[in-house]
Amino acid sequence: MATEPDDVGQEGEQDEERMDWDRGDEEESEESGAAASGNAESARSADAAAAGSGDPSPVGVKLGSTRTVLVHPDTDGEMATTTTLTCLATYEDAITGEERLLYGEEAATEYPDEVEFMLRSGLPEDDERADLAGRFFREVVTANGVDPDSVVVYAIPSIDNEQGLANLERVIDDSGIGDRAIRSYPESLCGAIPAMGDGLEAIESIFVGVNLGSTNLEASAYRRGEQLSHFATGAVTGNEVDRRIANLVEEETQGRVNIDGTTAREYKEQHADFESFEPFTDVIQQPGGGSHEFTIEWSVMEALDEYVDEAVDELANTFLSEFANDSMKTYNLALDNDIVLTGGMTCIPGLVDEFESRLADELQRDVTVIAPDDPVTAAARGAQRIADRLVDRGAY
Repeated sequence: MATEPDDVGQEGEQDEERMDWDRGDEEESEESGAAASGNAESARSADAAAAGSGDPSPVGVKLGSTRTVLVHPDTDGEMATTTTLTCLATYEDAITGEERLLYGEEAATEYPDEVEFMLRSGLPEDDERADLAGRFFREVVTANGVDPDSVVVYAIPSIDNEQGLANLERVIDDSGIGDRAIRSYPESLCGAIPAMGDGLEAIESIFVGVNLGSTNLEASAYRRGEQLSHFATGAVTGNEVDRRIANLVEEETQGRVNIDGTTAREYKEQHADFESFEPFTDVIQQPGGGSHEFTIEWSVMEALDEYVDEAVDELANTFLSEFANDSMKTYNLALDNDIVLTGGMTCIPGLVDEFESRLADELQRDVTVIAPDDPVTAAARGAQRIADRLVDRGAY
């Protein structure tokens, strides 16, 4: 097993470009380190440095299209992990008339018709959604008592979307945390860290990381933290699975049942299982009164079966094919090591093994596919470990 790196966040032999999210002069700079290209960094301000006492808190964050995860030390010094739906709703106080805000599961449950999921595409696409995302994240940070005197590492999607990334930068800068430093690393790298060991073994390895997310399928090849090759598509996604489930449910019930995307996602999360799927029943209210009970036998798993086939095809015949053409030696080294699946779709029981079997058949070679024990929180946990290393080394 590879040893933990000595140079995370410090100057080393590899150079990289990072956006500088400096709260002061916002000057862009080029720094070196053993992190993936395209990472973002914010140097601590002079005022924050003067005010800070002792070591800052190491914090990891994943602002996801469906769920946001926050990992930080609590008041007892223990690591706290918070997961919430990335959504908010506003309402008017019945007594004062003031606007009130709810976020997460509470907002989705109490205001299902008005709740806003502002990162459905993976990034805030415009000023309005950036403002909503900023309000949401400030509420999450405040409710969890995250220390402003902190080093914060964000796990972000590797998407070629300049405006969306700029909007995300604004959301992060205005969050009220990360006074010492703000940095970001690719989500697939952060999510691979808990899967590959108890430390930062992933930063010292050569491997392929695949993020099976709600809004994108991403694949990257990493060599000691350096992102050598990258691929992303919005055609094979968790959200597309939800739409496919909704259509297949209508087909299976011969048009008697129409479900929305939220219900389809719940069917996927609660019932999809490559190892031991069992048909399930549900009930809908009919117009004019009464109810209709129906059973789902194949809609959910047919949608998932198609998803895995498409994901394997994209990985094998697009990303890995191009990676092999660019560098056959590095390609072979990477495939000799574990391929790491991250993202919410890997929560489905049996999907990792199914992916491994189909990918091996497609490539006509043995491969090993692994995933973190809790894919939903893995990226934020990996980001927090990077932040902890930066604090430990004083590399902020």
